[in-house]
Amino acid sequence: MGDLNRYTATCHSVSTRVIGKYSTSFGQATRLLGRPVRSRVRDLYAVVRVADEIVDGPAAEAGMNPDQIAAELDRFESDIAQAIENGFSANPVIQAFSDTVRVCAIQPQHIRAFFRSMRADTDKETYTDGELDDYIYGSAEVVGLMCLDIFLAGRDRTGEEHRTLVDGARHLGAAFQKINFLRDLAEDREELGRDYLGLDSEDDKDAALEDIRNDLDIARRSLPGLPASSRTGVTAAYLLFGELVRRLEQTSLAELRRRRVRVPDRVKAKILAQAVIESRTPRKESNRGL
Repeated sequence: MGDLNRYTATCHSVSTRVIGKYSTSFGQATRLLGRPVRSRVRDLYAVVRVADEIVDGPAAEAGMNPDQIAAELDRFESDIAQAIENGFSANPVIQAFSDTVRVCAIQPQHIRAFFRSMRADTDKETYTDGELDDYIYGSAEVVGLMCLDIFLAGRDRTGEEHRTLVDGARHLGAAFQKINFLRDLAEDREELGRDYLGLDSEDDKDAALEDIRNDLDIARRSLPGLPASSRTGVTAAYLLFGELVRRLEQTSLAELRRRRVRVPDRVKAKILAQAVIESRTPRKESNRGL
């Protein structure tokens, strides 16, 4: 193994450490992905996580003002673009991700869209419907599309089946983001001063959940077309989101403004087992998990 390959392999392992420290649920789901898909998805997660940390608190906690935070985000995006072009970064998270971008042909416009949404978090507190749609596209739907590029690396990417997968990736990403909007109501309002959904009543909450169910239903239709190396992991994420929707339905808006809804570890374990079973019969559609 050459020096560059050794360094890049080490950087991929750093991405694994990042996801292990930040996300129990997503980390468990990635274990169900085949190799090398698993490592590549973790590389993407690590970059998304670092961008979130720039705009969501740690940078401010370190003493950076809003202008400095925006500049730091710009530098992070610029360093990624440079690493993709040059093949090297001294930042391990960027090095791992840039390698994944090149190998999996991740589209540069998706990376740019992601950073546009992250940039909005540096200065926006409320969103119109159109602004929110744009934000969700950049912060979540394109992440689903980048995951799909990883899943399909080296495979044909044309035809109706591919369009179904693209639609599913976008809607699963959107569902994930909208679920987190509901789960993070308290933190977003009290700590970050943001209000993404503008919920004023239980009816508003119910409408948001119905929208999420529609996203998940569209995503479900795409699961059978995924490669075996990614189908089980994505099915696990889909089922976990469905469990979160059920728990959000059972939690009042007032309570959501006080605490974050979580799925107990024992329930997560059952969901992972269910994902393994369901992914073995990929052509049979299922409504379980919703």
